[in-house]
Amino acid sequence: MKLAALQRAVARAVMQPLTRSERMKRSAPGGGRMSSYAARYIKPNDRLTSFERLEIYNRQYWLRVLAALAEDFPGLRAVLGGQWFESMCKAYLTECPSRSFTLRNLGARLETWLRQNPSWVRDRQALALDMVRLEWADVEAFDGQARSSLRSEDLREMQSPQLRLALQPYVQLLELRYPVDDLLLAVKHGDDAADFASNAIQEQKKTQQGPGGCEA
Repeated sequence: MKLAALQRAVARAVMQPLTRSERMKRSAPGGGRMSSYAARYIKPNDRLTSFERLEIYNRQYWLRVLAALAEDFPGLRAVLGGQWFESMCKAYLTECPSRSFTLRNLGARLETWLRQNPSWVRDRQALALDMVRLEWADVEAFDGQARSSLRSEDLREMQSPQLRLALQPYVQLLELRYPVDDLLLAVKHGDDAADFASNAIQEQKKTQQGPGGCEA
C-alpha cells in the first residue's frame, strides 16, 4: 500500500467522532467492524491491540481540535455556555473536518456553518455571530500577512510622489450589533461573562424598541 493511501485510511478513522463515553466507535468508516479495519493498517504490540492503538490517536485528535477551538473562541464559549459550546464544536467538526496542516484554520468555516445551523446559537444568534466574526478576525490579524511598517526614516519621503501608504492586509472593518469587544475582554479577564452577555442582549433590545416597548 502506498503511503498516501495509508494516511487517508488512518485519517478517516482518527477523524471519526467519538462515542458519548469518548471512546472510539466500534463501527468503521464506510461500515464493518473497526477492529478489522484497524488490523489492516495498525500492528498490535504486546500490550495493545490494533484497535486500542488506533483509538489513542482517535481520542487525542478530538481532544486537541476541541481544545484548539476553545482557545480560539473563548468569547463564543462564554455566550453559549461551556457544555453547549463543546457539543456545537463536535457537530461543526463532524461536518467541517480539518482540511489544513495547521490548527489555525479550524474555525475558518464556523460563521458560515452557524448561519446554516442556527439551532446551535438559539436566541443568541446575532450576539454569537458577532463574536465569531470578531474572534476570527483576531485569528487572522495575529498571524495574517503583514507588509513592512512605516519607519521614522521613511517620513523624509512623505512628499515623494512615489510614496504609497496602505493599511496592513490583516486589518478588517467589522460592522457589529453588540459590544463584543468589551465582552471578549471581560472573558479574558475572568469577569462574569454570562451576566455581561445577558446585559448586552437586553441593551440591544432596548435600542431596537421605541416608546412603549414597540419596535423602532
